[in-house]
Amino acid sequence: MSIDRRSFADKPTLAKELAESVADRIRAAIAARGAASIAVSGGSTPAKFFQALGKTKDIDWDKVVVTLVDERWVDETSDRSNAGLVNEKMLQGPAATARFFPLYSGGDEPTPEAIGKTNALMAELPQPFAAVILGMGNDGHTASFFPGGDTLSEALTSPGPTLAIRAPGAGEPRVTFTLPRLLATDGLYLHIEGAEKAEVLDKALGEGAIEDMPIRAVLRSGAPISVYWCP
Repeated sequence: MSIDRRSFADKPTLAKELAESVADRIRAAIAARGAASIAVSGGSTPAKFFQALGKTKDIDWDKVVVTLVDERWVDETSDRSNAGLVNEKMLQGPAATARFFPLYSGGDEPTPEAIGKTNALMAELPQPFAAVILGMGNDGHTASFFPGGDTLSEALTSPGPTLAIRAPGAGEPRVTFTLPRLLATDGLYLHIEGAEKAEVLDKALGEGAIEDMPIRAVLRSGAPISVYWCP
């Protein structure tokens, strides 16, 4: 495993340091390839990071595409939408000129046709990602790689880019980037906060089946990953 665990005193400090690191990745990708894409996670944890990154002025935001590592199959107006959070917290001020590529493509269910529309859009993403920022649940899921997911095996192995997944702990049906696609990045990050998440990570780093704690698929991939944690 190539894991760099970094601890910070508090949430604002973590958000600032993570934003600076991701901004460096974005600038480097633009310099090398003329454009950059990043994939971020939803939930309550990354809100301060989103705000810090969105306020970064010395990025050519009009050359940046932002997308999500996964999404609930809900419209952006839903309070369950990760896209709504990104637009509210990050794509303001300097970052307002960035483009956002949603994973939800309409309808009540992530049908093969709907996923086909999402994948057609994702084919336009600058590749590889400049940065991918993952989160982790207390059940050991990351992205929408949930224990018991009906397409978990495919999600961990398919070239993707995205597929639908349903799981007992997921609530709504979801759409997620596949693991191979998320690993195709200049910088891979895991952003977690609190003592409980540190304990979950320690457990995931131990022995056990990937299916029980799918974050293990990332941790065991061999890809360098930077863990950003604070109490």
